[in-house]
Amino acid sequence: MAEDVIRITDLANPELTELQKAGLAFGDSLELDLSVDAVLSAAKEETGLDDFGPADFRERLELWLTEVDENPDTLNLLRYVIFTNCVRYASSRLRIRDLLERHPEIHEQEIREPIIVVGLPRSGTTHLVNLIAADNRLRSMPLWEGQAPVAEEHPTRGPDDPRFVRCQQTWDAMKAASPVVAAMHPMNPEHIHEELELMLPDFSSYTQEWTARVPKWRDYYLAHDQRPHYEYMKTGLKILQWYLPRERWVLKCPQHLEQLGPLTETFPDATFAVTHRDPVAVIQSAATMTCYAARMGYTTTDPEWYLDYWSRRVEQLLSASVRDRHLLPEDRTIDVLFHEFMADDMAMVERIYDTAKLPMTETARTQIQSHLADRERGKYGRVVYDLREDFGAEPRRVREAFDFYLERFPIDIEVN
Repeated sequence: MAEDVIRITDLANPELTELQKAGLAFGDSLELDLSVDAVLSAAKEETGLDDFGPADFRERLELWLTEVDENPDTLNLLRYVIFTNCVRYASSRLRIRDLLERHPEIHEQEIREPIIVVGLPRSGTTHLVNLIAADNRLRSMPLWEGQAPVAEEHPTRGPDDPRFVRCQQTWDAMKAASPVVAAMHPMNPEHIHEELELMLPDFSSYTQEWTARVPKWRDYYLAHDQRPHYEYMKTGLKILQWYLPRERWVLKCPQHLEQLGPLTETFPDATFAVTHRDPVAVIQSAATMTCYAARMGYTTTDPEWYLDYWSRRVEQLLSASVRDRHLLPEDRTIDVLFHEFMADDMAMVERIYDTAKLPMTETARTQIQSHLADRERGKYGRVVYDLREDFGAEPRRVREAFDFYLERFPIDIEVN
């Protein structure tokens, strides 16, 4: 079946659907208190717990809330999204703290020799981690589990698990309200997600940058040592492993590019698969997705702001990764060029297994190939990006900032 081609023509001047208009009207009807106390009180009420542990997170949470709340262009619907997200993170923090108090043996779990996919957002990291995760010898983290790592009283780990049901409801609402965003970045419950989800109860990571315009948070995050938050995330992995043991994990997150120090110290025996793609293709994809979503969050979408922001962020990510590349062990690191991966994804997985010294069994091969056969490319439509038309930018000029990177890695140019 031919995939639907989606061409966004209203980035600068959005034409809202009736459902989107209804969503904004719902937001306007709400009275919200974007304060730390309001978030924490809601989390206490939701969980019946009150021990958040060390209070250093409050400073980070306050910055998340105030930067959104004090921006005069922020629409009330986005304030509501930020509030509900933060209540979920705070609730998870309470549940994690409670579980560890009741089961201190969780700390004894060991995360051994994980395979970690590191690379720019929109560079094939999601496809790669989902391929490897099809091998059921490995432990991975589906979205529904990452969003609620502590199971409820009677978890089933199936489609009727309350955590799965809530995640499915959110995904259904996203597909209905913003089908274009759903096509660009599917968030179905079973898809393998980024482990930085487990940093969110500690109120860190670069996730907030994908949700709102938060340059103050970006600067704060980059100025602070992320090692404590990587350790917090590792504890989250131990919880998930305690529920469902496996010998090895497969993980992935673009943020790791600029946190190779904390990453390698947290997982000293890991194998690293580093993806590489034309930075301009990444920038136009990230800028388009976040700019499109801005119609539900801000009074103006401001395409130029998003192009400038993601051009700078991609440059920061790649600069840090080149600077710290020496921290990755040569014998346990493989570079995954996007054009090679797209040409033969199974062959690339086999190369990664060789690097990780993980045997490719016939069962594993069958599982991965079955995943490939079942995967529908463009299932929710294929978005066509146009840097010139949508952002008034010349790809060649945007790419000039990345000579330091392109001279080091033989990446195919995709956007001319």
